[in-house]
Amino acid sequence: MEQAILSPAREKELHRLSEKLEVQFSNLELLNQALTHTSFANEERRTIPHNERLEFLGDAVLELASSTYLYEHFPDMPEGELTRTRASVVCSETLARLADGLGLGDYLLLGHGEEMSGGRTRQTNLEDVFEAVIGAIYLDQGWEAAREYVMRELAPAFHLAKRGEAFRDYKTMLQEYVFRKGNQRIGYELVAEDGPDHAKSFTFCVRVTGKVLGTGTGRSKKEAEQRAAQQALETLEAR
Repeated sequence: MEQAILSPAREKELHRLSEKLEVQFSNLELLNQALTHTSFANEERRTIPHNERLEFLGDAVLELASSTYLYEHFPDMPEGELTRTRASVVCSETLARLADGLGLGDYLLLGHGEEMSGGRTRQTNLEDVFEAVIGAIYLDQGWEAAREYVMRELAPAFHLAKRGEAFRDYKTMLQEYVFRKGNQRIGYELVAEDGPDHAKSFTFCVRVTGKVLGTGTGRSKKEAEQRAAQQALETLEAR
């Protein structure tokens, strides 16, 4: 099976995405494969790899990483509750929401029919590409990097689930709110980073058309951005 030939423009896109993922790929072709839908591969004259096998691998890595995290961080949680908590978070809706928040749909390679039928925003495609990216990280960077990536994305949802709260993607909610109000720009900025490597905290602010509307602090950059977006939503809705 041939590898897809990456154009300079595609390489630039993939580098941009890897920075967003906070993973520096040694082999960008693996990331490209993770973003290649079967419909695109089927329309190519050459036989090129698509993301189904990476999705299979990523699903296994995701289950092990999430199970390990729950076991280590919630020592008093019984087995049945561990299973229920994992199932409530590691589900199609959550994975698709996280993929959408990362903009993975924008980087998908789709066949014409899939493109025309809304494939970039389809929940199953977003869930699949999220898992395929995990598989690509695992093959390219190994277990530790894949585990760290999974938990950067899912840890906030696990802690919310433990408290009996549903995970709410405030970044997406803020984006949708701002979109409804007109063409305004959203940007997140790291304003503080404290603590030792094993217990860091991050503080982000969020700007809407240049104006700071919220700040948030968390144990990961993703969590801090979510809290900043939550505060920005509260500010906007109070007006």
